[in-house]
Amino acid sequence: MRKITKTAAAVAVFAIFTAGFSTIANAAPSNPPSKINCKKTSAKGHSVKNITPPEVKAPFKNRTFTLNTNCGDIVIEADGVKAPVTVIALAALASGGFYNQTICHRLTTNNIYVLQCGDPTATGSGGPNFSFRDENLPKPTEANYPAGVVAMANSGVNTNGSQFFIVYEDTSLPPSYTIWGKVTQGLDIVQSIAKEGVVGGKNDGLPKRTIAIEKIKVR
Repeated sequence: MRKITKTAAAVAVFAIFTAGFSTIANAAPSNPPSKINCKKTSAKGHSVKNITPPEVKAPFKNRTFTLNTNCGDIVIEADGVKAPVTVIALAALASGGFYNQTICHRLTTNNIYVLQCGDPTATGSGGPNFSFRDENLPKPTEANYPAGVVAMANSGVNTNGSQFFIVYEDTSLPPSYTIWGKVTQGLDIVQSIAKEGVVGGKNDGLPKRTIAIEKIKVR
């Protein structure tokens, strides 16, 4: 039986990369994404909801996560066989309402092409009252996080919590981030958010176009 560890602090720092990592540049999408219609949302940074750490036990199975966002649904096929601890933990968080009304707080548009979500505080430092180990790590090759992949953000080895990132264009990263799913519907939404860029014209930070997870349905 694998363990999900309850932590004393509900908040930890999560980062998908640091300035010291060497990355490989990739071309921007060849086909421009379709325009999307994002509705107004009342989502904003708020306190973290404590969720009881789930029990991890077989049989393990794949799940479907539907992220209901103000910009449309993003559907993720979650690999509960290769990343069982992660999928069980995230399903528990989603079912417990942890992700309700949360803003995707970070967009990266240079060398690394990801949208990061899952922090109720919207600061990049929020997480649940438990953590769990890494699993299903890719090989250290170019474009080891291809477009559509969904992986965990972390602050080091075995520090996974609630934050995850959606890769919208092939990206090269250190093989340190658990891959737990792939977007099967709605990747164009993320690509459209990316096309509009980051607040202040930066390459990394809050997306100009607000995208918020209203709730996540798991089946």
